[in-house]
Amino acid sequence: MATQRVHVKLNGREREAEVEPRVLLVHFIRDVLGLTGTHVGCDTSQCGACTVHVDGVAVRSCTLFAVQADGCEVTTIEAVAKGRSLHPMQQAFHDHHALQCGFCTPGMIMSALDLVRREGYDLDEETIRRNLEGNICRCTGYYNIIKAVAAGAIAMRLAEAAE
Repeated sequence: MATQRVHVKLNGREREAEVEPRVLLVHFIRDVLGLTGTHVGCDTSQCGACTVHVDGVAVRSCTLFAVQADGCEVTTIEAVAKGRSLHPMQQAFHDHHALQCGFCTPGMIMSALDLVRREGYDLDEETIRRNLEGNICRCTGYYNIIKAVAAGAIAMRLAEAAE
């Protein structure tokens, strides 16, 4: 099969590679570019484990071909922390015990960051539940995840105000 050159700005760094047009963005990120924080869960957009940001918007990377992201800015969970300091949303997930096995956590955090971008810092439980309903966690029961997203949004507001 013929290949096509795909160029993305991945986590602030220019990257490119030749891929078959049928390669999904999640496999491009993991298998071609070597970043494994984005997880493959269902390959049908049901679980949210593969959520990344493309040009600032959360997308399920298992529903997008890599060639469709050509020329785009792609952000994965690896770019969320600043050096050794966790992002406020990541810290909230830690502080509120919002993970067990951790498989869903990257997608949950990327979705939560997009939720804050779209809805602002003042998030009620209903808004969080409605916006995360496409992200599946088989371990926690969501209670601590919802607490973590709300706390993370507040912490993000405080961090922004401190800058």
